[in-house]
Amino acid sequence: MKFSIKKNIILEQLTNVSKAISTRNIIPILNGIKFELTSEGLYLLASDSDLTIKSFISNKDIESIDEVGSIIIQSKYILDIIKKMPSDIINFEVVDGLKIMIYTETSQYNLNCLNSLDYPKIDLSLNEKYVSLTSSELKKMIKQTIFAISTQESRPLLTGLNIKVNGNILEVVATDSYRLAKKTINLNSTYDNVVDIVIPGKVMSELDKILDDSEENVEIHIFNNKVLFKYKNILFQSNLLNGSYPNTDNFIPTEFLHVITANLNDYFSSIDRAALLTQSKEKNIVKMDIVEDEIRISSYASEIGKVEDRIKIKRNSNEDCSISFSAKFMMDALRTLESDEIIIFMNTDSKPIVIKSATDESLIQLILPIKTY
Repeated sequence: MKFSIKKNIILEQLTNVSKAISTRNIIPILNGIKFELTSEGLYLLASDSDLTIKSFISNKDIESIDEVGSIIIQSKYILDIIKKMPSDIINFEVVDGLKIMIYTETSQYNLNCLNSLDYPKIDLSLNEKYVSLTSSELKKMIKQTIFAISTQESRPLLTGLNIKVNGNILEVVATDSYRLAKKTINLNSTYDNVVDIVIPGKVMSELDKILDDSEENVEIHIFNNKVLFKYKNILFQSNLLNGSYPNTDNFIPTEFLHVITANLNDYFSSIDRAALLTQSKEKNIVKMDIVEDEIRISSYASEIGKVEDRIKIKRNSNEDCSISFSAKFMMDALRTLESDEIIIFMNTDSKPIVIKSATDESLIQLILPIKTY
């Protein structure tokens, strides 16, 4: 194998596929990236058994192809080597069968490699039918939900995103049982099969880093035990989490005693100011009192003092209401909303708080209140 390529092109694709490399790999060969050079171009492949990423660089984007072939290059150093190379053009040449020389006019590395024939066979086949949406839609969907997944491995299903497809409706839900984020997307075409899968949250975080805010299409190919995303020149495949995700529809109230309209920036800033004095930075508990046409956000710390912040609101009733919640959870939810005005739906201090944008019904944020007595 021998070829020359621009530094920025090889670095971008190596960065993408290296997201599938795990530090916990117990199979030594999976610590490497498979380089496969053909007359059509260069294929890069990395996997940790649960996540597999394959990228393709067309021959049009390669400076020269002198000899085709394949080899496994250890991932531990390859990215840093490419980043630090002083020249814009980098040369790769396999020598003595299992060694590769990576060089420019002034720098040269010689690395020991592994035989590509020992790399596990990984099925990256596509379905005839798939779900399709734009990269910007998928990226926004991830951003607006993934913060609400659980970090507790004791409930593995809650560490993933629940994706459902029914006809032309795609629904994404994340919850850690204290808060919930739900995003609904209308697809351009109808998907025949009913889908209800859970994709690991850490996998979706890595996919988010690869996607850009473009109208480029992303194909989602769904199988019994895995999901494959096809995007530009990248195949991104992940195992699914096993089990049935909780029916979260029952969590979201449909009737409310209090419907409050507030300015998003004012409400966020008020909570942010009050959170400065919260006693426990983990819980970040603040109290919200709705009195007449005001929201009063307050917090108290015995050794520090207290704060109260007020903002004007519109509301549907004259009945006063008090409720406490995690400032961190509320601010996480508010960051996903994109309109100037938000609507806060509440019942009693033991029922969930629901937050929506005043202009976008497709996103629901839910937070459980915290008892302070």
